[in-house]
Amino acid sequence: MKNKGIIFDLDGTLWSTSAQIVPVWNQVLDGMGLTPVTMAQMNSFMGKTPDMIASMMLPDMPHSDAMRVFAECVAEEDRFLASHGGTLYEGVKSTLSALGKKYFLAVVSNCGTGYLDIFLDYHKMREVFDDWETFGGTGMQKAENIRLVVQRNGLESAVYVGDTELDKQSAEEADVAFIWAKYGFGNNLSAKYSIGSITELPAVAEILLA
Repeated sequence: MKNKGIIFDLDGTLWSTSAQIVPVWNQVLDGMGLTPVTMAQMNSFMGKTPDMIASMMLPDMPHSDAMRVFAECVAEEDRFLASHGGTLYEGVKSTLSALGKKYFLAVVSNCGTGYLDIFLDYHKMREVFDDWETFGGTGMQKAENIRLVVQRNGLESAVYVGDTELDKQSAEEADVAFIWAKYGFGNNLSAKYSIGSITELPAVAEILLA
């Protein structure tokens, strides 16, 4: 049994979907007479919970209405991604295949369950990971879901790989080491361990999970 784990964030760590979904969201927003989102805005949404994204996207709209707009955008996004997929970062499949021979691999993301299912199914990653959890699945914050995955799988030690300040804070709160994916959406994080490509992860994991 593998008792040392590597837990991954999704957006900005394993794949990116910004380029694919900005046009999809903007088609929905245009149909509602609302201001379109930019690529920079979409990138800033990555890693946030639905509540956070709705508030950021439509700050002047009542929150319940903003959540309904967000839900419409996500429904169209999921339909599109299910048939087109996202963009995996270079080296993801080969690196995960190598890591999976030694470590327990999991994904913990603030996304909905459908979004993660698309990633797992479209890119044939379901067999790569031993477990996964989402905000959509539990309604819990990322730190709680990291702890949940560690506890229910009996992991003696684990690291969390993510790209944003929220990922770092979540790892610290969950009491696991953090590895910053510098190639993702976050900027200027103060992190002890970082990687410029996922292909650098095995060497860092070897240090932290010795």
